[in-house]
Amino acid sequence: MALADDAADAATAAKLASVRADRDRWRNLHDRVAAKAAGLEDRLDALSRLADEDLDPPKWAAPKRPGKHDAIVTAILSDCHWDEVVNPDEIGGVNAYDREIATQRLRHWATSIVEQFSYYVTNIKITGCVVMIGGDLLTGNLHDLAETNEDHLPGSLVYWSEQLAAALMLLADAFGKVHCPVVVGNHGRLTKKPRTKGRARDNLDWLLPQMAAAHLKGDQRISFAIGDDPDAWVEVFDTTYLLTHGDQAKGGGGIGGIWPPIMRLAARKRQRYGRDFILCMGHWHQLIMAPGQGLVVNGSPKGYDEYVATILNAPPERPQQAVWLTTPEHGPTMQVPIFCDDRQAEGW
Repeated sequence: MALADDAADAATAAKLASVRADRDRWRNLHDRVAAKAAGLEDRLDALSRLADEDLDPPKWAAPKRPGKHDAIVTAILSDCHWDEVVNPDEIGGVNAYDREIATQRLRHWATSIVEQFSYYVTNIKITGCVVMIGGDLLTGNLHDLAETNEDHLPGSLVYWSEQLAAALMLLADAFGKVHCPVVVGNHGRLTKKPRTKGRARDNLDWLLPQMAAAHLKGDQRISFAIGDDPDAWVEVFDTTYLLTHGDQAKGGGGIGGIWPPIMRLAARKRQRYGRDFILCMGHWHQLIMAPGQGLVVNGSPKGYDEYVATILNAPPERPQQAVWLTTPEHGPTMQVPIFCDDRQAEGW
């Protein structure tokens, strides 16, 4: 009898062990499925956010069947700090800046782009131009940099909206069509602290392109995309660019320079949007053209100033802006710096 009881207990224990093993297997499977489902939900949310984005590229920037040698000139215009005055006597004579010089540099920027891709490039059909307007067009009134501004803000807006319109018309004369996505920077804001709500519309970088667009209302060759988002999607052929000003990246004063904060920002943008793109920004006044690494950082037409010399102790960089060609076969290619300055012509 005892032997029978022992056999029954052993069978029960074996069955219990088998049930527990099955439970553990199913629990493990459930956890894996739940984790995978959570990941799929995150990707679905990211795709849903993208579906809500109004990319609205002009039709000519993404034709269904581009020609084999078609290309679109792609440029960034940012960190102009128009109407700020830079005194060469305060920075070792390496730069000067005022309204007259800034006007010459804007004109030189536009004419240099035309020369580069109309005169020096052959066997490529330029079908248009995209100018990403990346913020900090004016210095504004928030910092001591503005103490020497050439004009009050309303006067600056009137003058520079006309100059921007003229530069875009020059590009349209050369390339046929010009499209201008716009984001705002940090210098143009109207509040002492950076805004999160109403960031774009409470910023001079939003108003100035609106005024330029009003000047150009009758010119069907030139279009603007001026939104309320601090980021702007730009689709050119099969290449996706994400334009942002760059002030969301914090830091940059250590031995690693601007790279650590910029790379952190790029990683967070990709995590947030759940897709790949080439990040284009200004803000840092240092030209870095690395689209193959997913990054373009723009320079500044203003160039070296008292803040960079005194606070940052950074070396001078020549006033320059990024420009390249976007093609259907290779995406971004033929990256060149556009030097905005001509010291002899500027007379300093």
